[in-house]
Amino acid sequence: MNWIPITDASQISSIIEKSKNNPQLIFKHSVRCGTSALAKNRLEKGTAPEGIDFYYLDLINYRSISNQVADVFQVEHESPQVLLIRNGKCVYNESHIAIRMDEITEQVA
Repeated sequence: MNWIPITDASQISSIIEKSKNNPQLIFKHSVRCGTSALAKNRLEKGTAPEGIDFYYLDLINYRSISNQVADVFQVEHESPQVLLIRNGKCVYNESHIAIRMDEITEQVA
Protein backbone atom coordinates (compact mmCIF):
# COMPACT_ATOMS: atom_id res chain seq x y z
CA MET A 1 0.00 0.00 0.00
CA ASN A 2 1.24 3.43 -0.89
CA TRP A 3 0.39 5.71 2.05
CA ILE A 4 0.34 9.44 1.41
CA PRO A 5 1.27 11.15 4.68
CA ILE A 6 -0.81 14.11 5.81
CA THR A 7 1.59 16.61 7.34
CA ASP A 8 -0.02 19.93 6.46
CA ALA A 9 -3.59 21.18 6.93
CA SER A 10 -3.65 22.45 3.34
CA GLN A 11 -3.77 18.83 2.19
CA ILE A 12 -7.38 18.61 3.36
CA SER A 13 -8.45 20.98 0.57
CA SER A 14 -6.52 18.87 -1.92
CA ILE A 15 -8.23 15.69 -0.67
CA ILE A 16 -11.62 17.37 -1.09
CA GLU A 17 -10.78 18.40 -4.67
CA LYS A 18 -9.41 14.96 -5.59
CA SER A 19 -12.52 13.32 -4.12
CA LYS A 20 -14.60 14.90 -6.87
CA ASN A 21 -12.93 12.51 -9.34
CA ASN A 22 -11.92 9.53 -7.18
CA PRO A 23 -12.72 8.47 -3.62
CA GLN A 24 -10.06 9.37 -1.07
CA LEU A 25 -9.45 7.54 2.20
CA ILE A 26 -7.96 9.02 5.36
CA PHE A 27 -6.60 6.64 8.00
CA LYS A 28 -6.15 8.33 11.37
CA HIS A 29 -3.51 6.36 13.26
CA SER A 30 -2.06 6.54 16.76
CA VAL A 31 1.42 5.06 16.87
CA ARG A 32 0.93 4.48 20.62
CA CYS A 33 -2.16 2.30 20.27
CA GLY A 34 -2.15 -1.44 19.71
CA THR A 35 -5.64 -1.40 18.20
CA SER A 36 -4.51 1.24 15.75
CA ALA A 37 -1.49 -0.87 14.77
CA LEU A 38 -3.81 -3.85 14.24
CA ALA A 39 -6.14 -1.80 12.02
CA LYS A 40 -3.22 -0.47 9.97
CA ASN A 41 -1.84 -3.97 9.54
CA ARG A 42 -5.24 -5.28 8.38
CA LEU A 43 -5.48 -2.52 5.79
CA GLU A 44 -1.98 -3.19 4.52
CA LYS A 45 -2.66 -6.91 4.17
CA GLY A 46 -5.95 -6.34 2.34
CA THR A 47 -6.41 -5.76 -1.38
CA ALA A 48 -6.96 -2.07 -1.90
CA PRO A 49 -9.64 -1.02 -4.39
CA GLU A 50 -8.41 0.54 -7.63
CA GLY A 51 -8.46 4.29 -8.12
CA ILE A 52 -8.44 5.33 -4.47
CA ASP A 53 -5.73 7.30 -2.65
CA PHE A 54 -4.86 6.24 0.89
CA TYR A 55 -3.79 8.99 3.27
CA TYR A 56 -2.08 8.37 6.59
CA LEU A 57 -2.50 10.83 9.46
CA ASP A 58 -0.22 10.40 12.48
CA LEU A 59 -2.43 11.57 15.34
CA ILE A 60 0.41 12.01 17.79
CA ASN A 61 2.40 14.44 15.65
CA TYR A 62 -0.51 16.10 13.84
CA ARG A 63 -3.33 16.29 16.36
CA SER A 64 -4.44 19.74 15.18
CA ILE A 65 -4.85 18.41 11.63
CA SER A 66 -6.85 15.48 13.00
CA ASN A 67 -9.15 17.92 14.78
CA GLN A 68 -9.55 19.88 11.55
CA VAL A 69 -10.41 16.67 9.65
CA ALA A 70 -13.13 15.92 12.22
CA ASP A 71 -14.53 19.45 11.87
CA VAL A 72 -14.41 19.65 8.08
CA PHE A 73 -15.99 16.24 7.52
CA GLN A 74 -18.37 16.50 10.50
CA VAL A 75 -17.35 13.26 12.19
CA GLU A 76 -16.53 12.56 15.80
CA HIS A 77 -12.80 12.00 16.31
CA GLU A 78 -11.83 8.41 16.99
CA SER A 79 -8.56 6.49 16.86
CA PRO A 80 -7.95 4.54 14.79
CA GLN A 81 -10.44 5.74 12.23
CA VAL A 82 -10.97 5.64 8.47
CA LEU A 83 -12.91 8.23 6.52
CA LEU A 84 -13.93 7.70 2.92
CA ILE A 85 -14.29 11.02 1.13
CA ARG A 86 -16.36 11.32 -2.04
CA ASN A 87 -17.46 14.58 -3.69
CA GLY A 88 -16.03 16.55 -0.79
CA LYS A 89 -18.01 14.74 1.90
CA CYS A 90 -17.33 11.87 4.26
CA VAL A 91 -19.59 9.09 2.99
CA TYR A 92 -18.28 6.37 5.29
CA ASN A 93 -16.31 6.26 8.51
CA GLU A 94 -15.39 3.42 10.79
CA SER A 95 -13.18 2.99 13.80
CA HIS A 96 -11.24 0.54 15.94
CA ILE A 97 -11.45 -3.17 15.11
CA ALA A 98 -14.35 -2.60 12.71
CA ILE A 99 -11.90 -1.16 10.15
CA ARG A 100 -11.77 -3.68 7.29
CA MET A 101 -10.61 -3.38 3.71
CA ASP A 102 -13.54 -5.45 2.38
CA GLU A 103 -16.02 -2.94 3.82
CA ILE A 104 -14.06 -0.06 2.34
CA THR A 105 -14.11 -1.82 -1.02
CA GLU A 106 -17.89 -2.23 -0.80
CA GLN A 107 -18.25 1.50 -0.18
CA VAL A 108 -16.07 2.38 -3.16
CA ALA A 109 -17.97 0.12 -5.58
